[in-house]
Amino acid sequence: MALYEHIYLVRQDVTAPQVEALTETLKTLIGSNGGSVSKVEAWGLKSLAFRIKKNRKAYFTLMNIDAPSAAIQELERQLSLNEDVIRYLTLRVDEHEVGPSAMLRKREESDRDDRGGRGPRGDRPDRPRRPRDDAQAGAF
Repeated sequence: MALYEHIYLVRQDVTAPQVEALTETLKTLIGSNGGSVSKVEAWGLKSLAFRIKKNRKAYFTLMNIDAPSAAIQELERQLSLNEDVIRYLTLRVDEHEVGPSAMLRKREESDRDDRGGRGPRGDRPDRPRRPRDDAQAGAF
């Protein structure tokens, strides 16, 4: 059997439990066709770089799959029929990545790094404020 990485995007107006239910349905579909899913990562609701089928955001989900090609063909057929799925991509890989994906590592680093060394607004370094020029000259 071959190893695959599969990512699919679900419309933004679908709820998170519905996305999880779809993932479970896809896992059972792969299992019934002789494959297995070794890892599932829900990346959550993210903004898209451009509109896809009138959607600006989508729920992203990554699945690491070990299955025959017939199972992948059936998976893609089912996803193409589902109206909630706006895009999907399946890549054949030599080996699965161990540990969390780059997307989850990025999220964990930003969570650990409180504000990333930025100021109270979160967009610039924390510097001492300069007094206003009119405050130094005195009040009129």
